[in-house]
Amino acid sequence: MRFSVYITPLYAAVLALLFIALSVRTLRLRRTLRVGLGDQGDRQILRAMRVHANFAEYVPLTLVLILMLELQGISNAPVHFLCACLVIGRVAHAFGVSREPEDYRFRVFGMAMTFTALGGAAARLLLAPVLAP
Repeated sequence: MRFSVYITPLYAAVLALLFIALSVRTLRLRRTLRVGLGDQGDRQILRAMRVHANFAEYVPLTLVLILMLELQGISNAPVHFLCACLVIGRVAHAFGVSREPEDYRFRVFGMAMTFTALGGAAARLLLAPVLAP
């Protein structure tokens, strides 16, 4: 019996570890700054919260769309490309937004890569009926 290995779950695991790292960073910062709820006007905790929240806003939907493509039988290369864009985008975004002063180049690049993954997966799913043999 042959065991099928899907690509998207591997990238999802990497992204889950990144999410945990962002969570731990935010929790440690909260503890250090003694901020239990909200940001209490502190720009540093607000940045950490937004990096964490932005990740949570974009990654799940993008992974679901990419997995749908993979389950429909799209070749491995586009799946790797979209997943790699997502990982690189999220790392770049987190790095850029976490800097004080903020490095907008990383933030913009990170969002561009994230939108490439999200929009690319969505567009390919919409084109699936047209591109089907």
